[in-house]
Amino acid sequence: MDRVCVFLGSSPGCRPAYRDAARSLGRELAQRGVGLVFGGSDRGMMGALADELLAAGREVIGVIPGPMVRNGWSHDRLPDLRVVDTMHERKALMYSLADAIIALPGGIGTLDELIEVLAWTQLGIQAKPIGLLDTEGYFDPLLAMFSRAEEEGFLDRSFREFFVVARDAATLLDALERATPSPNTHSWTDE
Repeated sequence: MDRVCVFLGSSPGCRPAYRDAARSLGRELAQRGVGLVFGGSDRGMMGALADELLAAGREVIGVIPGPMVRNGWSHDRLPDLRVVDTMHERKALMYSLADAIIALPGGIGTLDELIEVLAWTQLGIQAKPIGLLDTEGYFDPLLAMFSRAEEEGFLDRSFREFFVVARDAATLLDALERATPSPNTHSWTDE
């Protein structure tokens, strides 16, 4: 992996563990020489992650919509900040620049980004490895929802193969490096 795209909150969240996880991932990426593509903000977990890689002199690419820049939400120390018009363009560009995708705790934007890339995987549009850094069990309710969707016949059991879950950055990156995703061949609409 040369670069990873990380979806995460621009808020720090209410637990120090969330920002600590972002910093830990940043340090682990820097140690491995892996570049970062992220949402381009200097706030919350986004800023904590980017700052770790910047401090280590690693590649950091921010991708942010113009309205967010105009509102003062962009990271002003990024050597590579790409300004786009829409959130759709942001997600597509972030994805295209990376070899793998990681989600950390975050709000609606983070969940939107994660769900969209999982949908692309289900539809066979993308095959890059996806990982969830499940800090403090944050993603447990989402994983339970996926299980419910599977039980109710809306997801195939193979859906669980689309992503890996780990509680620490090193374990997650090791799993992503070993991942050999293949395009989805299951038709989720089969009776």
